[in-house]
Amino acid sequence: MHRPGHYGGSLLAYAPVGFLVVAAGAVELAIAGGAVTVAGAMIPDWDQRVPFVRHRGPTHTVWFALLVGTVLGVAGALVGSSMGVGSAIALGGFGFVVGAIIVIGHLLADVLTPMGIRPFEPLRDDTYTLDVAKAANPLANYALLALGAVTSVIAFLAGSVVAGALGV
Repeated sequence: MHRPGHYGGSLLAYAPVGFLVVAAGAVELAIAGGAVTVAGAMIPDWDQRVPFVRHRGPTHTVWFALLVGTVLGVAGALVGSSMGVGSAIALGGFGFVVGAIIVIGHLLADVLTPMGIRPFEPLRDDTYTLDVAKAANPLANYALLALGAVTSVIAFLAGSVVAGALGV
């Protein structure tokens, strides 16, 4: 997919986490996590700028999702460390989840294309594709963006209702 589709895939993948964070009463954190997820949506495609790295190669795997999650987890823990151990652990965990979702959302968008993805490479060479639309299809890209945006708004509103019912 192209940029709009990847933004939508990221929003779609982040929506359940955003719901939970809003339901827990951390609205600002949920919004920040969503913003970081969308801002990082194109990170896996940095492979196109690195010589000798095949597109949809190592940056399009679950291993890369774990790597990006770890980097953001450490960053979250460092930010939270000034507020105590509990905050460091919570923000570190949240950072890990957001980092992993950046790549997972990207992979979800790319699995819709005929080229598909090989998420377990180099351990397994299986290609996964739903072959729904070509990556350059503008209708598919904007439909995925709209789906991600609508899902995110619903998740935010539902989380707010739950937070209100819980009194948080």
